[in-house]
Parts: sequence; structure tokens; C-alpha cells
Amino acid sequence: MTDLGEPFALTDELRALLRGTASEVAITPGEVAQALQDDASAAALLKEIAKRIRVGSRRLSRALTEANKRREEGDLEGARAPLQELLEREVVPFYRELAQLELDALDALDAP
Repeated sequence: MTDLGEPFALTDELRALLRGTASEVAITPGEVAQALQDDASAAALLKEIAKRIRVGSRRLSRALTEANKRREEGDLEGARAPLQELLEREVVPFYRELAQLELDALDALDAP
């Protein structure tokens, strides 16, 4: 059953979707293969994927908001702090990449 109370059916299409999406949120192929053995563990994998997307996007949003606020105040070092903290905790490669791009942009502002 899904969180919405609907039956969870592990089809070939869903397996492919879970494999592709899991790799994008830093879940190893071994973990995915193990999770795709049955419906219950596949449903747990889906929940973990959704959690990483939800938590990571919120974390990124907060870090970017705080970094932009500090940058606008003229505190470039302070603007780096929330982005560096995000990089210490975040596992999703795309969110890490966005934070690093923002750090690089701050470095460019600080360059002579």
C-alpha cells in the first residue's frame, strides 16, 4: 500500500523509474537491487527517494535564501557559511552542485 492507501504494484516500468531516480539521489545500485526484490522494500525505497528530494530541496532553499540575504548585506564570508554547511550534510548530487555553483559565484564576487 502507498501512503495514499492505494496498492503498490512493482512493474517493470516502476523498477526502471526507481533505478534511475535512486541514482540521482545518491542511493547505490546495490541498495536499489536489494530494495527491488519485493513490493514492500520497493515502497520503502520510493519513500526514501521522496524524502531525500523533499529534505534536500528544503535544505537548499534555506541555504540559498540565507546566503543571498547575507550577500545583499555585503557579508560574503557569511554568505558562504550556509552553503558550506549544506555541502557537509547534503547527499543529493544535484543539490550539492547547485550549492557549489553558488559558492563559486561568491568567490568570483570576492576576486580582485
